[in-house]
Amino acid sequence: MIEVNELTKRYGDKSAVKDLSFTVRPGQVTGFLGPNGAGKTTTLRILLGLVDPSGGTATIDGRPFRDRPRGLRHVGALLDAGDVHGGRTAAAHLAALARGNRIPRARVEEVLREVGLAGVARRRTGGFSLGMRQRLGIATALLGDPPVLLFDEPLNGLDPEGVLWVRGLFRRLAAEGRTVFVSSHLMSEMENTADELIVIGRGELIAAESLTDFAARGTRLSVSVRTPDGVRLRDVLTAEGASVETDGGDASTVLTVTGLPAARIGELAHQHRLLLHELATRGASLEKAFMELTADSAEYLAGEPR
Repeated sequence: MIEVNELTKRYGDKSAVKDLSFTVRPGQVTGFLGPNGAGKTTTLRILLGLVDPSGGTATIDGRPFRDRPRGLRHVGALLDAGDVHGGRTAAAHLAALARGNRIPRARVEEVLREVGLAGVARRRTGGFSLGMRQRLGIATALLGDPPVLLFDEPLNGLDPEGVLWVRGLFRRLAAEGRTVFVSSHLMSEMENTADELIVIGRGELIAAESLTDFAARGTRLSVSVRTPDGVRLRDVLTAEGASVETDGGDASTVLTVTGLPAARIGELAHQHRLLLHELATRGASLEKAFMELTADSAEYLAGEPR
């Protein structure tokens, strides 16, 4: 389990992390989200003892990571896939880490097979693609068979097959009872992978809850209606208090309706003899919820295109 309590990190007058508190529990995949500059990487580096906090605590299974002399047997992490000596082979890189952490040499071959790099184990990592380096970084995290795993943007450079593989890997690790903490900016992957979310902005906590609850509170459910009687149906629905957005087409109009459930919309259409081609409830979008709830916390905003 990961516990962060009133964590603060200041660089001069700027706070990268400010009074941040959250818990990441075993047996589930927890996504770590926030705009660029929100303090995600700083928080992970503090957890791993690479950065000293200005205040507060960050512990893994009740102890600071620095207190564990054979760290890879307790915590596996991928922070920067490029942080590998390019002159070493993949096998040599992992073997050196195994020796330093008293991990059996056979484990090196096991993790290389697991991440799909057994065929290039003797190649120097300087010639690896970004996706191959990502796989090697994941192999490093898995090397000590640890109960806690941290990943920072693990999908960078992976092809579709690799993305599916990582998604399944995270789910399996969580099912084994491990703590899996994944920092990512890819909302689609969090929707497919995470059970819980920790969301921060400008170093402060915005949300710590299930993915479903976070998405639902960020935006209301809507109903999509396709009909050739768009104008008449819109008038009927607005008279009932609904909010209606219209997207006209050649053969029919698509209405996006909030404030009325699909069943009531169908009843009203039937009562007024209005034809419907489609009636579907649209679920809450994680991406939309994230954009709404972190809008005031974005550090860098692009201007309007000219």
